[in-house]
Amino acid sequence: MSKLPLAMLIELAQNKTDEATRRLGQLQRAKLSAAEKLDMLVQYRQEYYDQLQSQMQNGLSSSRWRNFQHFIGTLDGAIEQQRAIAAQADTRLARGRSDWQDHKRRLNSFDTLAERVKLQQAQIVNKREQRASDEHAARQFRLRMIAAAE
Repeated sequence: MSKLPLAMLIELAQNKTDEATRRLGQLQRAKLSAAEKLDMLVQYRQEYYDQLQSQMQNGLSSSRWRNFQHFIGTLDGAIEQQRAIAAQADTRLARGRSDWQDHKRRLNSFDTLAERVKLQQAQIVNKREQRASDEHAARQFRLRMIAAAE
């Protein structure tokens, strides 16, 4: 495999890994945001429910009671929707993490291959240099032997 196509593959894999990293960051922020909204809704519902309990101890009209119950029901619906959104964000994050791992693994494979190619090329250069050195030493030896024989 020549150097240029391998370098192009590594660059492509690096770009895809970088993009997967950016997407993973976005997915993590989306998950965090969904979880924070869910927590906020649950907390707001609890505060509203606590208010209802407090007002019930002091006496509460039936219309006010129905309004409280209706609003609590609306909050419960919003909480369930937000739970679904948070679950979707978790699923997307898991897929994004898997996607990033796949791209990272591919990049690492290309990097490993590039290191092997470099090592092979270095071994070839070392063998050539050793062969040239051996030939030079053999020539020098022959020349000395010829000179000594004369």
